[in-house]
Amino acid sequence: MTELEPAAWPPAPLRTERLMLRESEARDRSAFIEMFASPEVRTYLGGPRPRDEIERAMPQVPGRRPGVFVVDHDGLMIGIVTLDRRDAERPGHIRPDAGEAELSYMFLPQAWGYGYATEACTAALGWFAGTLPGEQVVLCTQSANDRAMRLAAKLGFTEVERFEEFGAEQWFGVWSSVPLSG
Repeated sequence: MTELEPAAWPPAPLRTERLMLRESEARDRSAFIEMFASPEVRTYLGGPRPRDEIERAMPQVPGRRPGVFVVDHDGLMIGIVTLDRRDAERPGHIRPDAGEAELSYMFLPQAWGYGYATEACTAALGWFAGTLPGEQVVLCTQSANDRAMRLAAKLGFTEVERFEEFGAEQWFGVWSSVPLSG
C-alpha cells in the first residue's frame, strides 16, 4: 500500500484519556514480534507467522513509516493503528481510482476487552479528519470476526458490501467525518 500523503508525519503524539498514539521506537520491537507471532491476534489475519522468521525480518525500529501509530498504555506498546492506502488490486473500493485510506489495527490479547481499540481508532480517525478533511476511510474485516464487526459499528463505519477474499467472507465499510448524503 502506498503511504498517506500529503499528511505531515510523524504528527505530535495523540493523547486520549488512557492512551498515547505515537511513532514506533526500538523498544516496541518485542511487542511487534509478539503480535505477528500470536495465534489469537492473527486468527482473522492469515494465522501466526513463525517467531524465528519474524525476529530475523523485523527491523530494529519496526513500523516506522507514515500511517502507523503505536498505541502506548502506561509506557508500553499494546497495539498498533494504521491508516494506509488500500491496494487497488484488492476488492472493495468506494473511489473509481481506488487508493482509499484504510483503517486497520492489531492489539496484544492482554489489551483486549478494555475499550483500547475504540479509544485508539477514534483518536486516529480524529487526527485523519483534521489532516485530510472530508476524505472517507474504509475498513475491511472478516464478517466472522465479531469483535471487529462491533468495533466498526461503534466507530461509525457503514457497510458498503461483502465479498469473498482470503477464503472467507469480508465485510467492507466506510466512515466519513462529513455526514454521508443518501
